[in-house]
Amino acid sequence: MKFFERKWIRLALILLMIGMQQELYAQEDVPETKKLAIADKKYSREVSIIGNKESIKKAFQTIVDLQPQTLQDHVLLTQIPAPPYKEMVRAKKYAELMKAAGADSVWIDNVGNVIAKRKGRLGKRTVVLEGHMDTVFPEGTDVRVKSKGDTLCAPGIADDTRGLAIVLTVLKAVKKGGIETDADILFVGAVGEEGQGDLRGVKNLFSDKGPGKIDSYIAIDGTDINRIVHRGLGSHRYKITFKGLGGHSSGAFGLANPHNALARAIHYWVLDADKFAFEKGVRVTYNVGVIGGGTSVNSIPFESWMEVDMRSESPERLAGIDKLLQDAVQKGLQEENRMKHLGPPLTVDIKLIGDRPSGLEDPNLPFIQRAIAATSFVHAEPELGVGSTNSNIPFSKGVPAVTLGSGGKSGGAHALNEWWLDDKGYLATQRALLLLVTEAGIAN
Repeated sequence: MKFFERKWIRLALILLMIGMQQELYAQEDVPETKKLAIADKKYSREVSIIGNKESIKKAFQTIVDLQPQTLQDHVLLTQIPAPPYKEMVRAKKYAELMKAAGADSVWIDNVGNVIAKRKGRLGKRTVVLEGHMDTVFPEGTDVRVKSKGDTLCAPGIADDTRGLAIVLTVLKAVKKGGIETDADILFVGAVGEEGQGDLRGVKNLFSDKGPGKIDSYIAIDGTDINRIVHRGLGSHRYKITFKGLGGHSSGAFGLANPHNALARAIHYWVLDADKFAFEKGVRVTYNVGVIGGGTSVNSIPFESWMEVDMRSESPERLAGIDKLLQDAVQKGLQEENRMKHLGPPLTVDIKLIGDRPSGLEDPNLPFIQRAIAATSFVHAEPELGVGSTNSNIPFSKGVPAVTLGSGGKSGGAHALNEWWLDDKGYLATQRALLLLVTEAGIAN
C-alpha cells in the first residue's frame, strides 16, 4: 500500500474515533459495557395496555403530526442564547410557548425555572417532565441554526434544546388528546444544569422554595433513545486560589510565589490521586481543568488559581479523592511559605463551586421497569447507565427518577460545531409521553 494511502486511512480512523468520543462523553458519562435491559412481564404488560389505548395512540399520531412544529420550536429556542446564569430571555419565551400549549398554569420561579402545571384528576401525586434551558456557551456565541442537508448545526442544538422541544410537544399532545391523569404533571424548563450551574434549578425544585413534593422525575438530556440513566455520577468541583503580596520579579525577589504553591499542590495531588484512582473499587476520576493568574513575565504574581473536578458514583470514593486534594493544597502552601525569604506568607482560598450528589435507583423499582418497558415499546433497545444530569438530585433524595435521551442523532456536544439530525426523533417523544402517563396514572 502506498504511503499517501496509509496516511489517509490513518486520518479517517482518527476522525472516526473523535466522533465516537463525542458521542460517548456527550452526557458527562463514563465508559460502560452496554447490556440490554429487559422489563419484567408485569410492567411490559402494563405499558403495552396503556400504549395501545385509543387516546394514547391518538397522542402518538399527534406527536408525528406535530413534527414540523416541534422542529420550528427547536430552532426558535436554540437561537435564543442561554449562557450560564443568563437563561431568562429563553425562559420568558419558553413560558410563553407553554401557556400557548395549554398548561393550566405557568410561572417562572425564584431561580428562573419555567414550570407549567397540568392538574391531575386526584392531584395526590406529582410527576415531573423536564429539559434544561442553559447551555455551556458564553454570552456572544453565535447560536444561529444552519442547515447542512437534513442536519441542523448550532451550539446547544442537541444539549439540551432538543429536550425542551420534547417537553413542549408532550404537553401539546396531552392537551390535544384530552388525556387526563390521576397525578399532577409539571412540565419544566430548568436552569443551571451545565458546569458551574451546579444543578441549581433542580436543587431549587426539591427545596422548600419548590412547587411541593415531587414523587417521580423524568429528565430529558442526551439523545441516545436506548439509554436510561438510573445512576448518578457524583462530583466535587473547586476553585482554589493561592494569594500573596506580589511584586517585581527582581526587586521583590524572595517573596513567596503563588504559582510555586499551585504547582506543588497539583504535583502532590496528581501523585496521590492517581494511585487512589487505580486502586480496586468503584471508579473515581480527577482533573485539573483550568489554571490562571499572574500579570507579566517580570512580575511575581499576587494570585494563582485552578479549577478542579473529581467524580465517582461512590460518595466514599469521592470523599477520599477530595481529602487527597485538601492535603496536597496545604502541603504546597506550607512548603512555599517555608522557602520565602521576605514578606508575608501566602494564604489559600478553597471554594466549592460544584457539588453533584451521587445516587442509584434499583433496576427493579417499578418506575425503572416502566422506563425499560416504554423504551422497548417504541422498538428501541433499553440500556441502563450512569450519568451526571439533573436526575442526580432526585436520585440522592430517594425519589424515583430517570434521564432519557431525546432521540435523533447528534454529535459535537459542548462544541461550536454541535449538530442534530431528526432520525425518527418522534419515537423519543412518544416514549417520554408513554412513561409520563403510565407513571402519572391515566384516568381515561
